[in-house]
Amino acid sequence: MKPDLESLAKSLGVRFKDISILRTACTHRSYLNENKGAGFEHNERLEFLGDAVLELVVTSFLFKKYPKKAEGELTSLRSAIVNTVSLTRVAEHIGLNDFLLLSKGELRDTGRARSIILANAVEAVIGAIYLDQGYETAGGFISDKILGSIDIDEIAAKKLWLDAKSRFQEQAQDKAGKTPSYRTLREEGPDHNKQFTLGVFLGDVQVASGTGASKQEAEQKAAEKALEAKGW
Repeated sequence: MKPDLESLAKSLGVRFKDISILRTACTHRSYLNENKGAGFEHNERLEFLGDAVLELVVTSFLFKKYPKKAEGELTSLRSAIVNTVSLTRVAEHIGLNDFLLLSKGELRDTGRARSIILANAVEAVIGAIYLDQGYETAGGFISDKILGSIDIDEIAAKKLWLDAKSRFQEQAQDKAGKTPSYRTLREEGPDHNKQFTLGVFLGDVQVASGTGASKQEAEQKAAEKALEAKGW
């Protein structure tokens, strides 16, 4: 099934000179492995280009918005804005999943594997817009669909680029003068499918607990709940 390129262009808010470039942006390598006579490219070159355009637009935006922030913090902010989670959210907002050309195997994938495909496709779409319409239009798309969809001031103020465990440790040391510790509360299930429950403690007081398929995952979930419990 070929994607409805006109509908996708409308969703993107862009009028293309050569709309066929959107088909390339939507084509995953796996689709061409199953359809060798398709006669068009996969999206990896456009993804490479779009990634560079996205990075430049976001870098320029942050450089102007935060004239007193150091390079390291600006880099962390940029990473938080253009990560897989935020780009997947953009893909879902524009309905990009409905237009992707994937192999039968990739069509069945969900979770993180599909998120990565969607995020890469967003970068490919940005590359397509840049090639067809130029930097200004690509920048407008990024400003509207990516920068306009998140609260950058909140990310900067709360340092949301840090993972939950790092944020909880920073807040605990700052507000409570203590370094959190993690203890295993339970291990359940067979070896090939174990579930770990860990508690996060400040001193001897348990703040929260979390469960995951690994101790590291359980720690992150415990830290997320601890941040909520403390209002940090």
